[in-house]
Amino acid sequence: MPAVVLLAIVLQSVSSSSGAGGADPSSGAKRASAVRATSPVVIDGRDDDPVWHLAPAITQFREFQPKEDGDPRYATMAKVAYDDRNLYVFIRAFDPHPDSILQLLARRDVRAATDQLKIMIDSYHDRRNGFEFAVNPAGVKRDYAIYNDNQEDDAWDAVWDVATQVDSLGWTAEFRIPLSQLRYVPRGTNTFGFGIWRDIQRYTERESWPLYRNSQSGISSQLGELTGLEGLPSPRRPEIAPYLVTKNVSVPTGSAFDRSQKVTGGADLKYGITSNLTLDATVNPDFGQVEADPSVLNLTAFETFFQERRPFFVQGAGIFRFNVNCSQVNCNGEGLFYSRRIGRAPQLDYGEPGSPRATTIYGAAKLTGRLPGGQTVGVLDAVTEPAASPLGETMEPTTNYAVVRTQQDFRNGESGVGAMVTAVNRNLDRWTDTVLRRSAYVGAVDFRHRFLSGHYQISGSLDLSRVAGTEQAIARTQRDPVHFYQRTGSFDATRTSLSGNAEELLFGKVGGGITRFETSYLRRSQGFEANDLGFLLQADQQSWNTWFGLQALHPSSIYQQAFWNFNWWQFWTAAGTPVERAANTNGHVMLKNRWWLHGGVTVGQLGTTFCDRNCSRGGPAVRVDPYVAPWLEVDGDGRPAFVPYIWFNYWRGDGGRSERFNGNAQLTYRIASQVNTSLTLRATHNVNAVQPLVDSTGTHYFAYLNQKEVSLTGRVDYTLSTVLTLQLYAQPFVSKGIYSHPQVLDDPNAAAFDHRYKLYSATPGGFNFKAYNSTTVLRWEYRPGSTLFVVWTQGRGDFQPDMGPRSIRGDFQDLFGLHPNNTFLVKASYWINW
Repeated sequence: MPAVVLLAIVLQSVSSSSGAGGADPSSGAKRASAVRATSPVVIDGRDDDPVWHLAPAITQFREFQPKEDGDPRYATMAKVAYDDRNLYVFIRAFDPHPDSILQLLARRDVRAATDQLKIMIDSYHDRRNGFEFAVNPAGVKRDYAIYNDNQEDDAWDAVWDVATQVDSLGWTAEFRIPLSQLRYVPRGTNTFGFGIWRDIQRYTERESWPLYRNSQSGISSQLGELTGLEGLPSPRRPEIAPYLVTKNVSVPTGSAFDRSQKVTGGADLKYGITSNLTLDATVNPDFGQVEADPSVLNLTAFETFFQERRPFFVQGAGIFRFNVNCSQVNCNGEGLFYSRRIGRAPQLDYGEPGSPRATTIYGAAKLTGRLPGGQTVGVLDAVTEPAASPLGETMEPTTNYAVVRTQQDFRNGESGVGAMVTAVNRNLDRWTDTVLRRSAYVGAVDFRHRFLSGHYQISGSLDLSRVAGTEQAIARTQRDPVHFYQRTGSFDATRTSLSGNAEELLFGKVGGGITRFETSYLRRSQGFEANDLGFLLQADQQSWNTWFGLQALHPSSIYQQAFWNFNWWQFWTAAGTPVERAANTNGHVMLKNRWWLHGGVTVGQLGTTFCDRNCSRGGPAVRVDPYVAPWLEVDGDGRPAFVPYIWFNYWRGDGGRSERFNGNAQLTYRIASQVNTSLTLRATHNVNAVQPLVDSTGTHYFAYLNQKEVSLTGRVDYTLSTVLTLQLYAQPFVSKGIYSHPQVLDDPNAAAFDHRYKLYSATPGGFNFKAYNSTTVLRWEYRPGSTLFVVWTQGRGDFQPDMGPRSIRGDFQDLFGLHPNNTFLVKASYWINW
């Protein structure tokens, strides 16, 4: 949708809504009271327990989506009770058409296309953190941890209970949340932040108590208050979950394959040192039930970012978050803590069959919580054992990883300061001391301050880093694409340490009205290094980024919601060489039929700019030509059984000599109330007139690349019950390309593309990379907190240094002729709580 048209309808919506009458006075009610239960509440979805006849009702619900502060379509009523062990909540969701309420099963933490009731508890009452407990009419549970006011950790799993019923009045949910799963400071009388959300799926409407406003920032800061909590105990919450794993793995033996059978054990521990400080530990962890990473072929100078999926590291990750090079315009996952470094693939590879593909974690522990003075604390420590090749060569040494993160809130969470320290120490030997850094330390401080009713925010950070090692190891660090010291002539082969710094300053409008904006300045010196425990794509960079947005949250005759954004960014090296100057506009509209339309266009490399990283790979900066990159996305209505999705992006640059097309098409189909399937096709055609290469003599040159890449991802989720699920995931992947027209740099500063390069004598060849990954997981929570996993994973792969004569279809067929690497795993854990 053109930006001008979208801007017009946004302004039209604002004009039409500005004359609306005032909100219902009840929308301001933000306090509820809980009643102490004299006997345990039976969790059956019914309100016939004596305490429910005494507890006062919460009835002042308001619609917040699609219309903010609207009258609710149907009434909702809730009551709250508690005793020395649990918090109880009963919710009645009235609905005159209960036969229209879909009772869809899904695996835990998956949002099914049906109604939902959710309670939110800020037990610290700090307006920054909290916990969410949600359920659908079929009894499928979801839970989240809230951190930084508006960010959610969906990997957080608590042990709690809920029962639902659909009856002639609508449907009900009765929650039992053990106090041991919450964190609070015991007082004579406690007050929790509290809220309730209701989703009516068939109308895509959402209601809440108290009123939640999309036009304001934050989640925890908008919760109401739950009072009447008197004499709450201080549960220590000791929990232990020992587990046993038996694993059968394919092992290459020369030109053949054998099987390796291994039985191991370990344990997860959770202990409440105080009521608001929790220790989590894992000994000899095994994450074999975690889905494999998607296949990629990376032809750039930059590292590929993979999401963390291991439960121990995902849960509570928000406490340890400290972003680097992140603004509203650009945010690529860079930060001071990237937990995938712990247990990573060995950094040295001698090409020997049977070498380990990951390092083993001896154990890890983290202490998290919030002190009475408002300080949030997170401490994590992990030790990995050495990894060696079959010939005994060290591939990764014994390593200790440590992180400390603290934050102090002021003004009821409106302001805050924080600090973070990370440390990595390696026990190097003769195999590793010339390659890896011996030690790496990063220290950082950050701040944020909201003002003018919390609608504006200024924030920033200062980071310092130092890495140390042998001269050879630090020389490798300087030559790494993150730094490229050789490009600037500042390479020093005698260094045994490297230090750097990073600074960020951001100012923006985060709430109130229909407008949002942010402008920021971000800088990282050439010596800044955080990749031993963080994720950093590039040092030696500074940028100025500006974003402006409009939002229309009140439905009109055309749409339900609409958003428009404009972005402008400029990047330079730390010394001032311009490397990017670009502008982008994009729009997002939810139509009346609940379909979403998204689209935008970027115009980049405006004026005179240079490529200092991904082109000459350590050589001189090369002048680049402007590019244009439009994109479009269409999302189908999520309510029906069949949901389509399509996305494409097109990039054209180098004066039309280079272009890239990326397309995704996905079909999601709910076969039955228990079975959900999806199929995603991804296709890329990449033509790069100047793809960097290196020949056998070490000479850097460029070639014309014609690359095709296709993957097909299938998923099946079969939910037999709320505690028994079967998940199937499979992805074949093929990437192939051919190089031609080799060239070398002639005049990297030339204005004309043809004058920058000259012919070079080489035979670049091509490549054909194919891979197949699949995971089948049967998960049974046979008692609360105790699970049994039965897992089968399979991997196949091959790489050839030429494109090959086969079509993409033929390459897919060839995949299944390759030898499979199968792993069969059974993992059983038993949750013990005192």
